[in-house]
Amino acid sequence: MVSETSDFLDTFYDKENPAKINHNSNQIIRKSSKAKYQIFDEAEFTRGREVLGDLIVHGMIASGGTDIDWLIEHRGGFIILEFKGFHNDKINIAKGQMIAYEKLHEKLNQATKCYLYIVGCDDIDFSNPDSTIWIFEMNQWKKGAIPKNTSDIYENDSKRQNKFIVYREYMDEISVEKLRDIVDSHWKEFEKI
Repeated sequence: MVSETSDFLDTFYDKENPAKINHNSNQIIRKSSKAKYQIFDEAEFTRGREVLGDLIVHGMIASGGTDIDWLIEHRGGFIILEFKGFHNDKINIAKGQMIAYEKLHEKLNQATKCYLYIVGCDDIDFSNPDSTIWIFEMNQWKKGAIPKNTSDIYENDSKRQNKFIVYREYMDEISVEKLRDIVDSHWKEFEKI
């Protein structure tokens, strides 16, 4: 019996196995191939981020700040992705960050081609190509397809805030694999630039 249990556990936790079975839903969960890039020294990566955190100190006038989650450049074309976590079926985007993204998108498209995606996600496993995410592209934002709410339309005590609130229902639901296909299609488009 111990041998059978051990064999079962070895099979169940086999790292080389590309599919896992979720016994709660009787569904096979696919796993993507190995990540293209990995952080080899997580402590050094974390230390580098902490060092930057010490740049802004008490007594300075400037504060805050944000980053770009993923910027891809290929042959002069750009793909920018900003990832936001859902909370109560909505994501929050700081006004300053969105204004900067709008201007960056506008300026890059004057000289070349730029796609800028806001990606909303729950607690997600990006190694599962079937995992669900929600996205919109900056052109949808600029054309008004995504409402530019600065207060929560679903709450009674809703105050205007210094952020945009975007609801899941206005974003396109796609899989991680589809997002990969979109990025690769833009990469191929840039090959022709």
